[in-house]
Amino acid sequence: MNVVVLAGGTSSERDVSLSTGRMIYNALKNKGHKVILLDVYLGYQGDTTNLFDIDKDWTVGIGIIGEDNPDINKIKTLRSGNPDHFFGPGVLDICDKADIVFLALHGENGEDGKVQATFDLMGIKYTGTDYASSAIAMDKAISKELFAYYDIPTPKGIYVSKGSEFAWDTYPCVVKVNNGGSSVGVYIVDSPKEMETAIDKAFSYGNDIVIEEYIKGREFSVGVIEGKALPVIEIEPLVGFYDYKNKYQAGSAIETCPAKLDDLITKKMQEMAEKVFMALRLKTYARMDFLLNEDNQLFCLEANTLPGMTPTSLLPQEAKVIGIDFDDLCELIIEISLKKYKE
Repeated sequence: MNVVVLAGGTSSERDVSLSTGRMIYNALKNKGHKVILLDVYLGYQGDTTNLFDIDKDWTVGIGIIGEDNPDINKIKTLRSGNPDHFFGPGVLDICDKADIVFLALHGENGEDGKVQATFDLMGIKYTGTDYASSAIAMDKAISKELFAYYDIPTPKGIYVSKGSEFAWDTYPCVVKVNNGGSSVGVYIVDSPKEMETAIDKAFSYGNDIVIEEYIKGREFSVGVIEGKALPVIEIEPLVGFYDYKNKYQAGSAIETCPAKLDDLITKKMQEMAEKVFMALRLKTYARMDFLLNEDNQLFCLEANTLPGMTPTSLLPQEAKVIGIDFDDLCELIIEISLKKYKE
């Protein structure tokens, strides 16, 4: 097949997306597909005729994740044409020529349904869930409302828009941007003074935030493919919590899969992950994040509709435990994604 792997963009998770895209590109090349790795924002300046037949290494210079999230304003200086347009030169034309677009995007304007909606209007096939469920899962406040409706335990919290008044007096707590990912714009707060600083920082990433109770406990993640949960993985950061650095710098966290848990808790977490998948109307695949407190109570934090596929990512580790290697996982995601168009 002719496949475009779409990565990059303008979100705070840009570097993670490019690393994900590089890994997926190599996997699909190994599977014999004709593959193009494309930065959705910077685009492609050349002739797009017969582009899939050109012998070219599309990974040159792509795929390194720094300790800090990228400087998007600097990236915009590299763009030719209108810097406010999300799709770079040639992107939509190239994607329209593909049999399917493998979405390796993360965060704003990639994981929130906007790209998916654009592709739906243009008749472009893509991997992952649809535009509506992408938007729902990306919005932490809406997700928490659906969790409550379906009796899925989640930390108690409030939704706050920039400039609005609110009351909060429980510490420690967590302040996070409402539509963020990769733990960018997430802060653990111990006092009212720290709260002011955290809120200012969180609002620098978006106009809406969530403040929720802090749950002390062990961190886990569960991937779900076609509604069926994968083995549970436990994440133990060596320092602090599972933030941007600990997620993407090798050696910053210990990841154990299958997680060392009581069988009943494992089953309960997997069932809860499948329930979240259903509640948020997700399709194809996703990954759910959980906390287990000292009383063995489970809390779902969020769902990731385009989970990272980097060298240290969680979903590929979970799949490997049940005998699905990385190349086969990428192929499987394409196969499952194409089903939604037949249905």
